[in-house]
Order: sequence, then C-alpha cells, then structure tokens
Amino acid sequence: MNDILTLMLAGAAGMILGAIFFGGLWWTVRRGLLSPRPVLWFFFSMLLRTSITLGGFYFVTRGQWQRLVLCLLGFVMARLVVTRLTRPPQEASHAH
Repeated sequence: MNDILTLMLAGAAGMILGAIFFGGLWWTVRRGLLSPRPVLWFFFSMLLRTSITLGGFYFVTRGQWQRLVLCLLGFVMARLVVTRLTRPPQEASHAH
C-alpha cells in the first residue's frame, strides 16, 4: 500500500514539475517578446526551469526507475494541460 502511494506522489510531483516548466516557458515567451533584451529572459528562464526540473526529478525518483517513469508521465500530462490552458481562443468558424 505504501508503494502505491509513493508512486502516486511521484506522478503528482511530475505534474507539478511539468506545470512549473511549461507554465514558466509560456510566461517567458510572453515577457521575452516584450523585453528589450529577450535573450536574457530566454536564457535565464531556461537555466532556472531546467535546474528546478532536474533537481525535482532527482529528488523524487531517488534512483528508482518506477518513480522515474511515473514522474515523467506526470510531466508529459502537465505539458498537455498547460498547452490546452494557454492556447489562444479559437475564432468561431462560420459556414457560408
């Protein structure tokens, strides 16, 4: 029972890490495009997001491949969610 809970927490941690990574990417693109120095935004954002993500994976998995798989699965699921939530609104299609 404890193993199942640990694996579920690893998946949830992967979702949180994915939300931080992809949400941060979305935020960076929005800010970087308006900045007079976008290269700084993109570089330091990549450095920070990658550091948080790798550190989080290292902390969560603790060398167990089962935790790594579920953490990665949660990470990918978060990507899908963030992509859907940050998508610009679609224009209504008009049939002629």
